[in-house]
Amino acid sequence: MAHPLSPGPHRGVPVTTRLTVAQALVRFLAAQYTERDGERRRLIGATWGIFGHGNVAGIGQALVEHGDLMPYHQGRNEQAMVHAAVGYARQSNRLSTHAVTTSIGPGATNLVTGAALATVNHLPVLLLPGDVFAGRPADPVLQQLEVPYAGDVSVNDTLRPVSRYFDRITRPEALIPAALAAVRVLTDPVETGAVTLALPQDVQAEAYDWPEEFFAERVWTVRRPGADPTELAEAVRAVRQARRPLVIAGGGVHHSRAEEALAEFASVTGIPVASTQAGKGSLAYDHPQDVGGIGHTGTATADELARAADLVIGVGTRYTDFTTASGTLFEQPGVRFLNLNIAPYDGHKMAGLPLVADARSGLGELTEALQMHDHRVPDTYVAAYTEGKARWEARVDACFAAPDPDAVPTQPQVVGALDALVDESDIIVNAAGSLPGDLHKLWRARSRDQYHLEYGYSCMGYEIPAALGVKLAAPHRNVWALVGDGTYLMMPTEIVTAVQEGVALKMVLIQNHGYASIGGLSESVGAERFGTAYRHTAPDGTYTGAPLPVDLAANAASLGMRVLRARTVGELRAALAEARAADTPTCVYVETETSDSVSGAPPAEAWWDVPVAETATRPSAVKARELYERHRSARRRPL
Repeated sequence: MAHPLSPGPHRGVPVTTRLTVAQALVRFLAAQYTERDGERRRLIGATWGIFGHGNVAGIGQALVEHGDLMPYHQGRNEQAMVHAAVGYARQSNRLSTHAVTTSIGPGATNLVTGAALATVNHLPVLLLPGDVFAGRPADPVLQQLEVPYAGDVSVNDTLRPVSRYFDRITRPEALIPAALAAVRVLTDPVETGAVTLALPQDVQAEAYDWPEEFFAERVWTVRRPGADPTELAEAVRAVRQARRPLVIAGGGVHHSRAEEALAEFASVTGIPVASTQAGKGSLAYDHPQDVGGIGHTGTATADELARAADLVIGVGTRYTDFTTASGTLFEQPGVRFLNLNIAPYDGHKMAGLPLVADARSGLGELTEALQMHDHRVPDTYVAAYTEGKARWEARVDACFAAPDPDAVPTQPQVVGALDALVDESDIIVNAAGSLPGDLHKLWRARSRDQYHLEYGYSCMGYEIPAALGVKLAAPHRNVWALVGDGTYLMMPTEIVTAVQEGVALKMVLIQNHGYASIGGLSESVGAERFGTAYRHTAPDGTYTGAPLPVDLAANAASLGMRVLRARTVGELRAALAEARAADTPTCVYVETETSDSVSGAPPAEAWWDVPVAETATRPSAVKARELYERHRSARRRPL
């Protein structure tokens, strides 16, 4: 058999195949693979699509033509399809993802939020929106945005700032370099994110004689670069000089599969490990060096260690404002930062010492170097954070405790009931509202990938479609979408897809009649919970009347889900157990206790900067501004 890259039967004459641009793209994508540590994965595992006039005769026809090469999933909302692809990509350790095809116009612009989420979180997804005619036989066409100052602009240009790579394919032969560039970015651990190839509808259907080598199988190696020797030596020196070091584990630990390397580093050195939302689970909750979440939604133990730390070792973290408490958390005047990150941009943050390397490679090298010096933190430091960890676990137990099985549960008790039920094989998915704070503080992560929180973009509506994507990537595991009523109303559409495809995802739907998280924030900044409750309007025009008679459980059932209603703690426990055993999409619906007299999760252990009105007449806003000024005065910029 001839090598796929060898010339054809006539010497020097390349073998070509005549296909449409869309058909060629599908064939090309089906032949792309990734490889890391000997694990080989298909890069594009499937394509999601909603069809309209901008892609039905192009990508749609190509998926029919080559259905044996490219699996297809039917979505209900374009943004949700991106979320599903992102969930799949994260669960696949960024070695595999999905493509998303849409028509032009609103189908394309609906991709923007999902694309931003993917890029913020460094998660690969391939977007294939239709575009207006490249040949402009009729101008404008249906759904075309006319821009008087630029004839080459379409609504797809809204995807440029949220994509790591963008190209518009206006001629068939342009697909070859564009497709190769797109895959290069998708498989690059530094550059990856949303990649957009805008496809004019006439070009999609145009035929071209493609060189067969374009369709040859390609394997893209996902790099694990090691540390520069000079940077490594500086890092070792900084760790050895520190007396109260603290590791902050970010999402890069999971992306690199560096959990075991981090556990060894922590065990060898005795350095405690706190985690961001993306990094939680980097160590199991019962690992001696795990001290829980860091920052505004962190544990008291981790935040106390951060305030006293003389060296902060960031591993795969972007240092968002929730992590740094808006620049107020790290209080020690001489605190230094050491940043192990595969991306130089993040490695230099906080004016820190960069250690630019893959997380697993860098941690291994750092551990080996420190072992040569027999380095370990003082026993007194270990004893102090071990005691703090025990105190926090007691607070978690108190939040989860529900001695009266007939009582209406609080939200932390809902989390506690699920926490008591699952094992290391379960995966929980969440993104927005008050749940991320409760989960970051209270959830006991048992495995490296159990805790799936999207908090880089904190996008309401992410949970259900992302859980669907996670379940497609891990079909034999229980996947739970934890959803508040606000998030549910944003995007329940992919319940229909889960029912259609028989994907047995689990959903815990918590009804607390509004935006509980923003309601609490609103109150704290002097906005008095304005516009945050789901209630009828009162005579004064505010939303302070009776709760709306909205039955979200009935809505979920109408979309095809099996629904279990739980009114009490006892019923909740039984419903969760029944849902976990179910082999069809199942929802547990529970209304939580929301009165001020019922204790919830522990309060924030660190500040978060949300600017407060500088001038106001209402006492609540005046008081909030005074408190804001006190917190803001504590901010420090690393130099």
